[in-house]
Amino acid sequence: MEELHTFYYFLDLAGTFAFAISGATAARERGLDLFGIFSVAFMVACGGGIIRDLCIGAIPPAGLTNWYYLATAMFAATMTIWLFPVVEKIKRPVILFDAAGLALFAVTGAQKSLIFGHNAEVAILLGIVTAVGGGIIRDILLNRVPVVLEREIYASAALLGALIVVLGVSFDWLTNDWMSIIAIIVGFSLRMLALRFHWNLPAFSKK
Repeated sequence: MEELHTFYYFLDLAGTFAFAISGATAARERGLDLFGIFSVAFMVACGGGIIRDLCIGAIPPAGLTNWYYLATAMFAATMTIWLFPVVEKIKRPVILFDAAGLALFAVTGAQKSLIFGHNAEVAILLGIVTAVGGGIIRDILLNRVPVVLEREIYASAALLGALIVVLGVSFDWLTNDWMSIIAIIVGFSLRMLALRFHWNLPAFSKK
């Protein structure tokens, strides 16, 4: 089995950092105490990856055994608490960091699934699970309707990012690193453009 390379870990920790800020910011806005903020930040940052690792047989999950993930999540949460006035100045900080984490985790989720020998379908599905899992956990813990269940283009952006990675590996278009960068840019851009221009998936009214 191919070893996970340094660039993969960089992307995965970057996604952990972004999602931890998203979770800590949302928890801080809800008025949770320190334990609540750190707990939500960790679950948002590592929840999707833990689910992915359990599905592909990477046991015990990296989010529970590799201290880098815990340290990254705790650092991001601490930074968010102490610099919350600065974070608040960023327009819609939860959405911004959530979009970054979404794109990063869609890519690393698909990559890790392929590296562990699973097929393209599994890689795409678990890329989506890795990307949206943390956001779902955050919204459930904070008693909100998960974004993925609303009309917004959310899981679709993760799907596109994971699909680009899988196609790039399958057809050997570019190196894995370049395909990962392209997938992250496309996934993040789609999510942000959808928010900017109010793009939504079709919905059906109740009769």
